[in-house]
Amino acid sequence: MLLAMLLLYIAIGTAIAIASRKAGIKSIRDYYVAGGRLGRILAFGTYAATTYSAFMMIGLVGLAYKTGVMSLGFELLYLASTIYLLTTVGHRLWRLSKQRGWVSPSEMMGDLYASRAIAVALSTIYLIAVIPYLAAQVQGVGVLLEKEGLSYQAGVALGALIILAWMSIGGMWSVASTDLYQALWMLAGGALYVAWLANNIDKAVGGSLSTLRLLGESGYLGVAGFWRPGVFLAYVTPWLFFAITNPQVIVRLFVHRDEKSYRDSVLYFSVFGFLYTIISVGIGLLARALTLAGGLRELGREDVTPHLLSLMAPYLSSFVSVSIMAAAVSTGNSIALAVASSVHRDLLAMRAKGTMRVEYSIAIQALLVTAASAIALSRSGYILDLSVMTSVLLLPQAPLVIYAVCSLEKGWPRPRLGALASLLAGFATALAYSAKLGPREAFLSMINGLPLPILVLLISTGTLAASALLSRALRREI
Repeated sequence: MLLAMLLLYIAIGTAIAIASRKAGIKSIRDYYVAGGRLGRILAFGTYAATTYSAFMMIGLVGLAYKTGVMSLGFELLYLASTIYLLTTVGHRLWRLSKQRGWVSPSEMMGDLYASRAIAVALSTIYLIAVIPYLAAQVQGVGVLLEKEGLSYQAGVALGALIILAWMSIGGMWSVASTDLYQALWMLAGGALYVAWLANNIDKAVGGSLSTLRLLGESGYLGVAGFWRPGVFLAYVTPWLFFAITNPQVIVRLFVHRDEKSYRDSVLYFSVFGFLYTIISVGIGLLARALTLAGGLRELGREDVTPHLLSLMAPYLSSFVSVSIMAAAVSTGNSIALAVASSVHRDLLAMRAKGTMRVEYSIAIQALLVTAASAIALSRSGYILDLSVMTSVLLLPQAPLVIYAVCSLEKGWPRPRLGALASLLAGFATALAYSAKLGPREAFLSMINGLPLPILVLLISTGTLAASALLSRALRREI
């Protein structure tokens, strides 16, 4: 059954990717950001599928199962912050992208600060910070299909092949088209998953009120021990700025056709994000209630969804499994395309006109996916640990983006050396503690009384603020 579902998923997705080429790829901007011509539906679909990875149905489900309803607060804060940033800073960046023709997120930062050094530094940071996250997506496909009876190596190879194929066929056009398809599959899979579990809860516990009472009495509807203030801040801080720090989502600010497309896509994403979050956390809490009622054994955080899939009817398990795989694939090809755009445009400075530029891009993407797959095949635990740190390693970009947008409106100086120092100081801090303590431990540790994400943000912001004040003072003296 799983093989048939996989073949159906791949056949439909490939047909959609091929059909997307009708939009036409006449320039490298067409390839990387669809020439800024996406309508509201495609723009919404690609943002939703890119943002919500397999973490939701595996990681967030397990987090809710182990720690309770506070995981919902953490994820909803991320959603609220993303919507706010999209309607303020993001909207301004979209307007600027129309005027300046940005293709990559590092190109955007280099242009805002008139500094090629910043563009090159940011491209390098993306390679260091995001490749493990890409490897985690490929690894996730391998693990998921291994649980369903296929070999891990075959799962990794299949995931890598789909990511590369759907990305290469039409660039952003094929990625956005298949993302919309996958977003719908993800939402349908999540809805079927939670409905199946709710039906089993009714049989074991006796209805929603009994379920809530059981969870409440066991402490899972309150602030559980895991969610200490420092831990909560460590989790939530990087995600508050996700929309302006991660390259795969920054690029999606450049793709909208017009004002209506931008605003409507943000609205649709808000609805999708809320529903998918409620479904994911709901699954985790329902699974915990089933365990409390004796209908399910105690499970590890990463084992909740794989175990529940093994209990479903084959057709349902296959559909939900493929929906989770779709989340990994959509995030994976979006990461690879965004990082390739930065490497292509800024690290290698390939800006000459001509069709060969697309061929160069495909070669870069192939190298990125191959490297990520090789890392995934090692099955090293550090891949998942490093992917946890990705958002912290990228966090120093947040103050630079926000300051640049504000400076355009208020006429503040944009110091190139100060911005570069801010970026490198924050990144070096995150990387140093990750190497010293281990990525996962560094993420959750208190350093001088502060969570690492807060420390990184303070160092980056302080460095940028000091340099901006100095530049302003020097300007007045002159």
